[in-house]
Amino acid sequence: MHPPSPWNLRGRLYLSVFALPAAALPPLPGGLRPLTVAGRVLLGAAWVRYEPGGTLHYRELLTAVLLRDLRVSIVDIWVDSEASRDGGRSLWAIPKDLATLEIDPPAASAAGIATAVIRPGRRWPGRWPAPMRLRQARGSALVETPVRGRTALRSARVAWAPERSGRLAYLAGRKPVLSLVLDDFRLRFGR
Repeated sequence: MHPPSPWNLRGRLYLSVFALPAAALPPLPGGLRPLTVAGRVLLGAAWVRYEPGGTLHYRELLTAVLLRDLRVSIVDIWVDSEASRDGGRSLWAIPKDLATLEIDPPAASAAGIATAVIRPGRRWPGRWPAPMRLRQARGSALVETPVRGRTALRSARVAWAPERSGRLAYLAGRKPVLSLVLDDFRLRFGR
């Protein structure tokens, strides 16, 4: 069982943005096409802690790519909640899998998938809008999901160490061009 859409979520997200060679990205399903500039795609990788006070509280590790129409599509994702996994798959076609996750900066780990060292920096003034439109493939159909909310922002340094034979091997040896913390975010996921 999982909660119905929309989900009101709150928490903290540790995001790194990579300029990945397009050839390194796994193929996207359903004819989804990443935005490519000079042979590179923008890929976000994030550790997320959804905290009590929202629809669900759980931990998550994900990667997502920017598409040509400026939508975002999740490439790989793991959660430590069956309700989140089942809801993500059923409601929004998000290909969530289960994993054992620990996110307690400076350390983050997903058993057999990746580890990271997270160093949050200075907080930026104010709260910032956090809108996004997610597009996922479900067979030959595309599922689009609005996400909106607000967040505080912090600078960060995140050192990623994916398992070299695992699903995030495309990040092995790569350094992010930018890392941020979306601190105390409040999101509404879905309609």
